[in-house]
Amino acid sequence: MYARSWSAPVAEGSVGRPSFVTDHGLWDAGQLAAAERVEAALDDVDFVRVAFADPHGLARSKTLTAQAFRGVLRNGMNFSPGPFLFDTGHAVAVDFLGEHGIGVDEIAGAGNFVLVPDPLTFQVLPQDGPRTAWVIGDEYLRDGTPHPLSARAVLREVLRRYAEQGLAPVLGLEVEWYLTRRLDDEPGNQGNGFGLQGRAPRVAAVNAGYQFNLDAAYDTVAPVTDPLALDLLALGLPLRSMEHESGPGQVETTFSPMSALDTADAMLLFRTHTKRFCARLGHHASFMSQPLLDAADPSGWHLNQSVVESATGRNVFSAEGLTGGLSPQGKAYADGLLSWARELCMLSVPTVNGYRRLAAEHALAPTRVGCSVEDRTAMLRVVGSGAGAHIENRTGEPCANPYLNIAAQLFAGLDGLTGAQAGSGGGPGDGPGQVVPQSLREALGAFTTGRAGQLLGAPLAACLAKLKESELRRFEGWCAQAAPTPGRVTEWEQREYFGAY
Repeated sequence: MYARSWSAPVAEGSVGRPSFVTDHGLWDAGQLAAAERVEAALDDVDFVRVAFADPHGLARSKTLTAQAFRGVLRNGMNFSPGPFLFDTGHAVAVDFLGEHGIGVDEIAGAGNFVLVPDPLTFQVLPQDGPRTAWVIGDEYLRDGTPHPLSARAVLREVLRRYAEQGLAPVLGLEVEWYLTRRLDDEPGNQGNGFGLQGRAPRVAAVNAGYQFNLDAAYDTVAPVTDPLALDLLALGLPLRSMEHESGPGQVETTFSPMSALDTADAMLLFRTHTKRFCARLGHHASFMSQPLLDAADPSGWHLNQSVVESATGRNVFSAEGLTGGLSPQGKAYADGLLSWARELCMLSVPTVNGYRRLAAEHALAPTRVGCSVEDRTAMLRVVGSGAGAHIENRTGEPCANPYLNIAAQLFAGLDGLTGAQAGSGGGPGDGPGQVVPQSLREALGAFTTGRAGQLLGAPLAACLAKLKESELRRFEGWCAQAAPTPGRVTEWEQREYFGAY
């Protein structure tokens, strides 16, 4: 007996196009050098997961053999546009067979786009069994231009504008999430389908909660979170802390400051790997803001942000003298965030469930558009002084698309820094003192009537509006039939978000 040696050329259509990266000049010198290192490392890898963030911020991927990935690395890979077309419940929200109305011709007929791995994001996952790597891709149209529906491309464009000003954002993550224990292995597929999510995972709390930062409470999550922390460090993520928050099994994970693109990539990898890791231990991790769990306290995503001069590394938010606070540039950045707060809120809080946290009864969640020094009830909290001065935006929910949430913050802040917001004419209800949107329906209204297209471009703005309208239509239809208890998380929300996020 012998092992046959197959001569198998890459099947036509399985890759974007030979030399796609080179022909369109898609990589800089750092990526070209990283690609050589990746190619050298592929002999020690069995599989590669090529991933990207869909408009909802969920990681979509294909798992390739290492051999297949050798061609995909420089040629790209064909990928269905399905992740751009489905809402959070997998209902078709963008009509790809008729008049889709988003201005992207390649969506018609569900034609492929090209996903190009970014070699700088290549990571070997720390796990037993098959040696699997993870890499994040950039989405392109077949002519080599960035895909208009790519969230990562939106962030790249914002960062290009910063570079033109000689500036670079620096961001820090504080992410709250829930660790629960699975009660069974049932997949929850009964009744599932397009727009019909099956039963959410059945779970139990890991502790009683409501002893903030109690050391003994952390002991109840440590058997999972401590080895998870070691995994995150092995992935090269700049983990700072694991902390027990107020809710039962509610964990806050914080990271040291990173560049903006690294921060978004880290958030995508952190959420995806955390869910994978906890599942292997018989637990369930969810970044849904307020699960349908007894005594759950809503989770938030606090995004710490500052801006430095690229040439000198000086923090432009730093005020002179010993009084602390923000420099005039820092205040202008904050003014930009306030000016755009309502119009771009949907990018930071994109789900029906996330708006439960912004209700008035939650004292530490922001309900008004405002900025204050060391005030955890404010939307923008000014923290630190000197080189450490920064702004913490407390609005976001932890399942938001990291590229769109970060891009929205940086876009609005740069608008303030450059003085553009003074003449841009915010819409009604914008600016300090106004109440943040209290529902996804209200946020969608502010989004569609405002200036979001200046950040996203018309196609992505239209696509997001269709996705959220579909999500809302299904939720409101369910509520009309079920008559849920006011103020209580619904079974619909639990099915829609708890497992996926």
